[in-house]
Amino acid sequence: MSKFLYANDTSATYPPSWYAETSPNLKLRPSLESDLSCDVCVIGAGFTGLSSALHLAQKGFNVIVLDAHRVGFGASGRNGGQVGSGWNQGQQKLEKKLGQDAAHRLWEMTQDAKSLTRDLVNQFAPDAGYNAGVAEACFSDKERKNSHAIASYLDKNYNYNEIECLDKSSLQEVVKSKAYSGGAIDWGAGHLHPLLYAMGLAKAAEAAGAVLYEASLVQEVKNGSPNLVRTVRGDVKADYVIHATNGYHTNLNRNQAAHVMPINNFIVATEPLEYPGEILTKNIAVADSQFVLNYYRLSDDNRLIFGGGESYGTKFPKDIFEKVRRPLTEIFPQLADVKLTHAWGGTLGITTTRLPIFARVGTHQLTAAGYSGHGVALAGFAGRVLAETIAGNASQFDLLSDLPHPAFPGGQTFRSPLMTLAMTWFSLRDRLGI
Repeated sequence: MSKFLYANDTSATYPPSWYAETSPNLKLRPSLESDLSCDVCVIGAGFTGLSSALHLAQKGFNVIVLDAHRVGFGASGRNGGQVGSGWNQGQQKLEKKLGQDAAHRLWEMTQDAKSLTRDLVNQFAPDAGYNAGVAEACFSDKERKNSHAIASYLDKNYNYNEIECLDKSSLQEVVKSKAYSGGAIDWGAGHLHPLLYAMGLAKAAEAAGAVLYEASLVQEVKNGSPNLVRTVRGDVKADYVIHATNGYHTNLNRNQAAHVMPINNFIVATEPLEYPGEILTKNIAVADSQFVLNYYRLSDDNRLIFGGGESYGTKFPKDIFEKVRRPLTEIFPQLADVKLTHAWGGTLGITTTRLPIFARVGTHQLTAAGYSGHGVALAGFAGRVLAETIAGNASQFDLLSDLPHPAFPGGQTFRSPLMTLAMTWFSLRDRLGI
């Protein structure tokens, strides 16, 4: 069992987030109570698992989804809601590592991932409220110039011309903070309500014929033909198994565990702001240029949803409100006295290269994980890739499974302390401006 599954949360109970509060119809689905058989058993009901289930069910597969907690319970239902462009790795770096052809194919996949997300929202989760526009806010002139150079490179080499470059004054007309020296708005990216998106995917998967069981902790997966997926009160025999647990991975899948590091991130929501235009003048999301970045957007009821701060052990901090209030008021000192009404944390998965891992981990067992902060778009896309692979078209999976994925140094015992030291150093660099 993953130590993250229950370390900070009550079993099968959503955290006290603004997302959960504004998501209707959170009635608990039944748990698995008997032995069953299916074509595909999906472990995890986040974006990856739900997209896999939806696309497989639409292709006629008999699909069962098992989640230890609830639909969208993990990072899928707790994140900043940003549908970003690209990978958490620049295209020029990808070209140097993988070559021009592979880098261009990977870029097209991320474009497809954004398009797929918009389509799924429009078709199955319109209440998730997809809106265009994600800004990068840069602290230094050097970072701003680099951001603009990247936009120019994408325009010239990838025919991507949806990024609007902004100088200091232009950015501050949109983002009412004196902390930044300029930046850019990617109008081809967007933002949404992530838990409502997950709920929409779940209902669509069920309508297509998939069966979802909540509060059904998987204790063991026995490799075979068929595979045997064991829970407390029932077993599932499945020709194929999809491991879609991401940062909440367990010893069910040691390959993934060696290459995906769980880290915790934290978000607060303010009370509804009387003058939201004094924070953001456009309905966009923002992510800034710090290594441990801040990210934020306004909600439909004019709250600022602000994410900031990370931790690398198992437990969340005792006071998430205070942990996130510090970076919030550094960016927006005008909100020093604003009331914070919600605070929550979540566990996501990162890799050493910040590129996701796609892998075969047993007899007809697949995994995709480690989206490293880009999961809103990439996880849904990954689910479709896994479904197509099971259906017989593994072309995209094969390219993605060839991406480099060194294991984290230190093994299971020492990798978290080593990560903490590294991240502390990068956080210090942010504070020193170096």
